[in-house]
Amino acid sequence: MTARAATGINGLDSILEGGLPADRIYLVEGDPGAGKTTLALRFLLEGVARGEPVLYITLSETEAEIRLIAESHGWSLDGVSMFELSALEQQMKLEGENTIFHASEVELTETTRALLRHVESVAPRRVVFDSLSELRLLAQNALRYRREVLNLKQYFTNRGATVLLLDDRTSQDGDLQLQSLAHGVITLQQLAPEYGGDRRRLRIKKLRGSTFLGGYHDFTIATGGLRVFPRLVAADDRQHFEKDSLSSGVGPLDKMLGGGIERGTSTLIVGSAGTGKSALSQQYAVAAAIRGQKAAVFAFDELRSTAIGRADALGMGMGRHVDSGAIIVQQIDPAEMSPGELMARVRDLVDTGVTFIVIDSINGYLYSMPEERNLYIQMHELLAYLGQRGVTTVLVMAQQGLVGEVTSPIDVSYLADTVILLRYFEAFGRVRKAVSVIKKRTGRHEDTIRELSLDSTGIRVGDPLADFRGVLTTVPEFDGAKERLDSK
Repeated sequence: MTARAATGINGLDSILEGGLPADRIYLVEGDPGAGKTTLALRFLLEGVARGEPVLYITLSETEAEIRLIAESHGWSLDGVSMFELSALEQQMKLEGENTIFHASEVELTETTRALLRHVESVAPRRVVFDSLSELRLLAQNALRYRREVLNLKQYFTNRGATVLLLDDRTSQDGDLQLQSLAHGVITLQQLAPEYGGDRRRLRIKKLRGSTFLGGYHDFTIATGGLRVFPRLVAADDRQHFEKDSLSSGVGPLDKMLGGGIERGTSTLIVGSAGTGKSALSQQYAVAAAIRGQKAAVFAFDELRSTAIGRADALGMGMGRHVDSGAIIVQQIDPAEMSPGELMARVRDLVDTGVTFIVIDSINGYLYSMPEERNLYIQMHELLAYLGQRGVTTVLVMAQQGLVGEVTSPIDVSYLADTVILLRYFEAFGRVRKAVSVIKKRTGRHEDTIRELSLDSTGIRVGDPLADFRGVLTTVPEFDGAKERLDSK
């Protein structure tokens, strides 16, 4: 079995299934600012922690600049051997001495000789070469550049070193040739959305003779280095759990649902603004906490304090469950968070025992990241993952329009196992609310429409609205006695 050289970045090592196969040469490519140097320094510091001699060869930046980057992350480069070789300085030394050969040929030869002399003295197990753009400029043509890289590959491989070659892609000449020479290729990208912070992602483009998790993986750069969020693959996480019905704590609503919602399923609560969607989702979270489950609420559309305060105003007592840790309320700013980071937060909570999750709302989640074209697929993968882990999920979606024609801005009803529809309707000069269960994959449910009301005593669900026709249109016709409705 091939030994692995761990990078020291947990998420990346997970993608690489333990790290990079040792004693090979790898290309790390990306535009300036994508995070190549930070990744490389973390790779070397992991080697230092394992007692390995390591070497950082810098042709493009000074040693002082590299140390400044390390200090910004709180890292000490003690144990990291540095070799700084400025191509400009080398050229100045050679000027006037060169009379027979072309200056670039002599300069490249002397640069390579100086580098290899330092390698002989350090005998490193890990090497970072920063950057290939300088070597490309010294070589001046693709053939000489390829030959030099091939020589470096053979030299370091024979010495049992794992090497990262950094390439800022400022020149495209020879890039494909370099990818063919490298044992593996890691590509870093930095994307600038129309609004919000930069988004970063990486991809393992190639890794010879080794399995890895393909596709794009979001990552961030913060104090301490890279945080990589491996792409979620639902099929990798399966867990046995007992399937039973979960109560909302509101008896008539449970009756409409045939006893409640099933563990490990997803429920979509959909309706216009103000119909009680968030309140109903929080009722489910509080009921889970009362049962002894651990619940989490991801709030996209309102402040954390607002969400807790509203639930308390309805008599749910959500605040005390938050204080006890039974309910976790996380306020999400999607303009500063990638989808991959959100998925990672969900997975971390599930790993710590959360078995009930509320996402309020998926409008905020999907609309805040309009340039992410695969959010529907990611949402499907997330719900599949949660379902296989026995986690029950409640999704909230706001519809457009208050009365009359009400439409859904997005169609995610096919993703959910259960759909609860909330509506306004007008009757006798009052605006009322109605609730109905439109879909339930896992069992029977009522096809009735009931009145929903919210006040300081909590959520109440009345008897079926048998005297009305057209409630879901929001402008119903009344066929019964007014006194009967007023008594409900």
